[in-house]
Amino acid sequence: MRLPRSGAGWTIAVFGLLALLLGALGLIWPETQLRLLGFEVPAERAPGDYTGTFLTASSMASFNMGVYYLLAVATEWRPFYRFTVWFRLVTFTVFTIAVLSDVAPDRFFAVAAWEGLGAVATAAGLWWDARRAGAATDDSVPGPVPATDAAR
Repeated sequence: MRLPRSGAGWTIAVFGLLALLLGALGLIWPETQLRLLGFEVPAERAPGDYTGTFLTASSMASFNMGVYYLLAVATEWRPFYRFTVWFRLVTFTVFTIAVLSDVAPDRFFAVAAWEGLGAVATAAGLWWDARRAGAATDDSVPGPVPATDAAR
């Protein structure tokens, strides 16, 4: 795996690596993952409690998402970077609403904040990369060649 080649790439790489690692954590040690998120871990689950099933599914999704993000970094797939900004802002909004409406515990807001800050960081990275590329283009591309010089 090659290192990211842009500021936005670094933000995507960090998120991808953490998504992969946290997904693996949820698959290997689900109780630890639940505690990190602020959920109760009872000694025994009631019949019909599918917390483990849901955690397995969401952990596998997180693991896969981490792989997708790292693949995008390896190929410097910039349209994917832009796509993630908008959908991470949607995720921030949904998770914040879940906390505010008491669907999720208050500690879950940390997940919402992570998504929102990640979206802003990637957007800033994309802006910075575009600005840096524009400056490099302005310095390295000469202006129009006068017609008299072009003939020589």
